[in-house]
Amino acid sequence: KAARQAVKRTEHNKGIKKDIKAALKAFKNNPSKETLAKAQSEYDKAVKKDLMKKNTASRTVSRLSHKVKAL
Repeated sequence: KAARQAVKRTEHNKGIKKDIKAALKAFKNNPSKETLAKAQSEYDKAVKKDLMKKNTASRTVSRLSHKVKAL
């Protein structure tokens, strides 16, 4: 049973990570407040689901927002 649960969790986590990567790629292609908001939302979801530590996500979002402010 634990093995089946692990497979389900792994698939679910891969989906969330894929969403983060897609949002980050969209931001890098077009850095704007809208794409920043989407990326930030995805990072927050990952933290909420314990996929990523809070400070890691916060640091990454902070770096992204610095790039938007530099424009």
